[in-house]
Amino acid sequence: MIDSHTEGEATRVVVGGGPTLGPCSIKEKLLILSQEHDSLRSTVLNEPRGSDILVGALLCKPENADNTAGVVFFNNVGYLGMCGHGTIGLMVTLLHMGRIAPGPHIIETPVGEIKANIEKSGKVAIRNVASYRLAQKIHLNIEGYGPVTGEVAWGGNWFFLTENHELHLSLKNIDCLMDYSWKIRKELRHRGITGHGNQEVDHIELLAPPNELTLIPRTLCCALARSLIGHPVVLEPVQNLPAS
Repeated sequence: MIDSHTEGEATRVVVGGGPTLGPCSIKEKLLILSQEHDSLRSTVLNEPRGSDILVGALLCKPENADNTAGVVFFNNVGYLGMCGHGTIGLMVTLLHMGRIAPGPHIIETPVGEIKANIEKSGKVAIRNVASYRLAQKIHLNIEGYGPVTGEVAWGGNWFFLTENHELHLSLKNIDCLMDYSWKIRKELRHRGITGHGNQEVDHIELLAPPNELTLIPRTLCCALARSLIGHPVVLEPVQNLPAS
């Protein structure tokens, strides 16, 4: 295993010794890993070897031989369709090991192919799967906090995004933000608000108002019940697609 960090966000890449998952797609490998070899995830990321800040990345053989690699992402509580900083960590790790050269690469993930370009310096740029907004102006009433309005969007995982809250995004306020994010997730589940295929909206993104000065990045995210400090993201315009 090799650890890296992307501006502080940690990735632990399992580069060898993992279970044999068979000649299948990365999506199928995730299912096999989660159903038959979940002990790998808990062993790699849970105490005493890991911690709740880590994201794991199991390096896999790609289904398409022309692609650079496949990867299954996971954390201390479950599996991820895609992870931005994890992809960056994977690319830097492969470059460090001498397994790839600087330049463009294609990485297979459970949600599709990701384009990644790595420079000799280790700087990485990635292009995620196509993102879109599924629903907007979702009104929730959160116990102990009151009403909140947000949107459900897809970017490899299902997100609820809102800046319609009155909480200060600060590390000193992390317990409150964690509680708030958990309650938003529970309310979404209670209301039956999901992504396509009844997939749970498990990433809660609290956005700071554009005019609010803060010492942390604009996005503070509670993903899969874990508090993580996010990093600035550039969001391209998204389509408002109907549910199906």
